[in-house]
Amino acid sequence: MSSSTARSRRRVIISSPDVVEVVTEDVPEIGPEEALVSMLVSGVCGSDTHAMHGHHPAMKLPYYPGHEVVGIVEAVGSNVTDLSVGTRVTPEPTLPCGHCKMCHTNRENVCENLEFFGCGFREGGMTDLFTVRADRLHVVPEDMSDLAAALIEPLATPVHAVRLAGDIEGKTVVILGAGTIALLLLATAKYRGARTIVMTDVLESKRDLALKLGADAVVDAADPDVAALVTAELDETADFVFDCVSIQPTFDSAVDMIGKGGTIVIVGIPRKPILVPMATLQDRQNRIQGAATYIAEDYADAIEIIRSGGVSVEDIISSTYPMTEAQDAFMASAGGREVKVIITA
Repeated sequence: MSSSTARSRRRVIISSPDVVEVVTEDVPEIGPEEALVSMLVSGVCGSDTHAMHGHHPAMKLPYYPGHEVVGIVEAVGSNVTDLSVGTRVTPEPTLPCGHCKMCHTNRENVCENLEFFGCGFREGGMTDLFTVRADRLHVVPEDMSDLAAALIEPLATPVHAVRLAGDIEGKTVVILGAGTIALLLLATAKYRGARTIVMTDVLESKRDLALKLGADAVVDAADPDVAALVTAELDETADFVFDCVSIQPTFDSAVDMIGKGGTIVIVGIPRKPILVPMATLQDRQNRIQGAATYIAEDYADAIEIIRSGGVSVEDIISSTYPMTEAQDAFMASAGGREVKVIITA
C-alpha cells in the first residue's frame, strides 16, 4: 500500500508531562485546500521540550508535535493546482486567517486568529502522514539534503529577529545563549555583516561550539560580571543584544551591556514575567523588540543562507532518532547538551 492510500499512521503525541508516545490511528481526510505529506525528518524544538514539561505559555497538553518537518507530497486536495505529488516540501507552520489587520499588513505571523501546525493544532508533522494547508508549503531545493532542509524553519526565526532589529551590518552584536536558535542567529548575524559578535552561555561546550562556528568571543553567562566582560570583548557597548534565553538575569545583563540608542531583541520565550527598568531604557532611548516566528520572506532568506554554506549542518544537528524512539529523542533534547535532535521516519 502506497503512502497516499495508507489507512493508518504512526503519530507522536505528548500525552502528559514528560510522556512521549507513538500511537497508531487513521490517516485524516484531505481537505480541498490541503496536501497529504509523508514525513522524512522532523526536528525537536525547544518549544516542544518546554511544552513537554508543561512550561510553554501557549502549548497545552496533550499536543501533537512536529513543526520543523520535511516531507514528500503524497496527494493534494481538489482545489490545489500549483503543487505536484512527489515534491519535497517543508511547511511554514504558522496558519494565519488571511483576513485580519495583521494579515493585511504583511504581519501574518502575528495574525489575530493564528493557529500553529505542530504547536497545539490538530495536526503535527511528527507522523508517517499529515495533512496541512497546501499554501503553507515551501518547496525544498533539489540540492539541499533532508537534514539541511530541517533547519529552514528554525533558521527563519533568527532571520526574522534580525530583520526586525534593523541593519546590523558593521555593528556590534551580543547573543545571549548558545542553543540552537542562538547558534543559527550567529549564522544570520555573520551573513548580515555584523562587525563583532559575542555570545554567552553557562555551558563551556556550547561556548566552544559558538567559537567554532564563528563567534568573535564568548563569555560565561554564570559570571556575575558578564555584562562588563562582554563590553570588554566588544571594546564598547553593544548596538544590538538578542536575548535567546529570556529570563530575568539575561534581560538584566542585556540592559547592562546595551549602548544608548541600542536595541534589545527578545527571541526566547519567557516562562515568567520579567521586570523592565523603564526609566533607564527611556533615558537611554533603547528599544525592546519582540520577535515571533517568521514570514514567507524569512523562509526564502533561510534557504539562501543554508545554500550559501552559512550554516554548518553537521555541527547544528547533533543526533538523530527513529520515530519509535521519540521519548528518548525528546529527553535528549531536553537535557540541554544537544544542539538539534532530529526524528526520522
